[in-house]
Amino acid sequence: MTQTATSLKATPLNAAHRAAGAKMVDFGGWDMPVNYGSQIEEHHAVRNDCGMFDVSHMCVVDLQGENVRSFLRGLVANNVDKLQVAGKALYSCMLKPEGGVIDDLIIYFFSENWFRLVVNAGTAEKDIAWMNARNTETNSGLTITQRRDGANAFALVAVQGPNARAKAWEVLPETKSASADIKPFNAVIVADTSFGEVMVARTGYTGEDGFEIAVSADRVTDLWNALAAAGVKPAGLGARDTLRLEAGMNLYGQDMDETVNPLDAGLAWTIDLVSERDFVGKQALQTQGQNAQFLGLILREKGGILRAHQKVVCAQGEGEITSGTFSPTMQQAIALARLPMGVSVGDTVQVVIRDKQLAASVVKLPFVRNGKILAA
Repeated sequence: MTQTATSLKATPLNAAHRAAGAKMVDFGGWDMPVNYGSQIEEHHAVRNDCGMFDVSHMCVVDLQGENVRSFLRGLVANNVDKLQVAGKALYSCMLKPEGGVIDDLIIYFFSENWFRLVVNAGTAEKDIAWMNARNTETNSGLTITQRRDGANAFALVAVQGPNARAKAWEVLPETKSASADIKPFNAVIVADTSFGEVMVARTGYTGEDGFEIAVSADRVTDLWNALAAAGVKPAGLGARDTLRLEAGMNLYGQDMDETVNPLDAGLAWTIDLVSERDFVGKQALQTQGQNAQFLGLILREKGGILRAHQKVVCAQGEGEITSGTFSPTMQQAIALARLPMGVSVGDTVQVVIRDKQLAASVVKLPFVRNGKILAA
């Protein structure tokens, strides 16, 4: 990580983005590309072919020590005992005692002494501080190492789309035998490639297949340029947001945060309340229960675009849009919304846009996955 002249934080690919003519914006204190000319073209490239994103602002954190599994059992809401095969990954939330979401993250299991987390950019410092405090409090004796800064820093590149894995193997042929058969939410580490050691994870944030690749920060520009030469289209934050919203994927700070019960954010599938295992926030979730539903909306009347914080009027009460956009794939205005209990898929609700009430249909998420429109 470096600092730009404007004191924004910069990823190791900052110069490459600027050389490619990217429009750069302040994204939570990071100097990041919003697009390289056409957000719509970048979106369609990922849905139909292959695109790549610089996600090096996110933070890799290695947790090492003999008590790491028991530590994570108490730290996160999902159950790390599901992770028994090296390379297997798990999506989870880390909660406050009151039940709000500190962050959502991915956990990779590599050995009983080593788990790897990938946490969000804007929450990384508070996440690590929270983990360090829990490490001390539970006397777990772990070594917690962030890998975003310093000599051993990782950079992260997400290669996404129906042709993403094939394109990645063109550039990283040494990884093909190890990664060809891994299923989604699994990863492999390949020590000896032309770009040094890489971690290849079959994960992503677009609703398409692909890899998220962790590589040494000092080799990432070479990897990025090689991928571009192989026909992988650079894509910015704009396309990343429309893709993830179509895929029904939450964005931390928008769809949930420290004030939101994850049960009300459509994240019940990431929370294990069944096993006897205790974790931070469990008692609060059991006490509060679910008080809202997280569903999709498709605008049925002309006259506006769906955006965060717009009020949704339902027969059962009021709800709120948490994320909204115009879907390039569907050519319709869509949104993620927190709605009252009792609202059903297929209902018509009213969204308040500039003092007008416009009709929208309630649909099940996601809107789009693997190139297919699932909600109409």
